[in-house]
Amino acid sequence: MHIAICDDDRDELLRISSILETYRQERKASISYQAFYSATELLSTAKAGKYDLYLLDIIMPGVNGMETAQEIRSFDQDTSIVFLTSSPEYAVQSYRYKAQDYLLKPAKAENIYPLLDMLIVKTRKPQDSLGVKTKNGMARILFKDLAYVEVMNKWVYFHLSDGSVREAAASLGAFECVLLSRPQFVRTHRSYIVNLLQIGELTGREATTLSGKKVPISRQNFIKVRDAYIELLFSKKED
Repeated sequence: MHIAICDDDRDELLRISSILETYRQERKASISYQAFYSATELLSTAKAGKYDLYLLDIIMPGVNGMETAQEIRSFDQDTSIVFLTSSPEYAVQSYRYKAQDYLLKPAKAENIYPLLDMLIVKTRKPQDSLGVKTKNGMARILFKDLAYVEVMNKWVYFHLSDGSVREAAASLGAFECVLLSRPQFVRTHRSYIVNLLQIGELTGREATTLSGKKVPISRQNFIKVRDAYIELLFSKKED
């Protein structure tokens, strides 16, 4: 995560930089930061690069923090902006620029640490695979290659798009949260979770994978599965 700090108070810049450095070492976090003494200097650099978080003082000579945030939003709608100021009077105005937070100075680790924890999770790249402990060792299964998951007799079977199967001595619940947090996976039956992107046909009783495998759909789950499948199909067409 890349962080930009902007404050005309050099002591405050040093204080915030020290907090970030301590956080980086204590958390072993992958963060970098750059300090700017003026908004003009910050903006010229920001337009050429990419920051995930801006820590902006509001009351500065020349271009103030609010004006800086407005300019940042003109070229980056997704980045996080946090205002640091000695006065609470700008709190309401700060949300006009989709501010992530509004912290009173002097900066304190107890306020900045939770903010960084949350943003690091937010900016983390989505996991593209599932680590599974099989009876033969460990397997890394790419979500895009996983057709469906089946549980039977205390074993979980991962059926892949190429027809191969990975087996793990576990419950389906051990993988349910990870799989169902992704929009392409849906539970069709108490014993099955299916990758809708691997489904070629859907009927009232079963889903047929692109490789021709039949997966049962329970009566109570059919409407949910059908609606999710239709939504995914249309979203893919729009893409």
